[in-house]
Amino acid sequence: MSSPHPILVVEDEFLIALDIVAALENAGLAVVGPASTVSDALNAIKSGPLRGALLDAHLGGESASRIADVLTSRGLPFAFVSGYGRESLPPAHNGAPLVRKPFTDQEILAAVAGF
Repeated sequence: MSSPHPILVVEDEFLIALDIVAALENAGLAVVGPASTVSDALNAIKSGPLRGALLDAHLGGESASRIADVLTSRGLPFAFVSGYGRESLPPAHNGAPLVRKPFTDQEILAAVAGF
């Protein structure tokens, strides 16, 4: 499970972000982020090629919908990581893969396996 392109991590809760990054890096994957705002995530997407992204559905009260829209327009795969169910995901993207919080390292790795 290796790619020269990193996986973008978008998560506004610092400790959760660290857990996601650690799971990916321990599996030998490159990581960009964590980005904690919609703006930071959009800038990271513009900064270089990505393999895909893991997105918290809500970032400090902001929806990750714009991030998901940009990833979709670029043909980049993503999965949501959320403590809420599908009903809380952006409607246009509620069919995207969902990893529920709390998660295991294996669940994070399974979500990115298809990236």
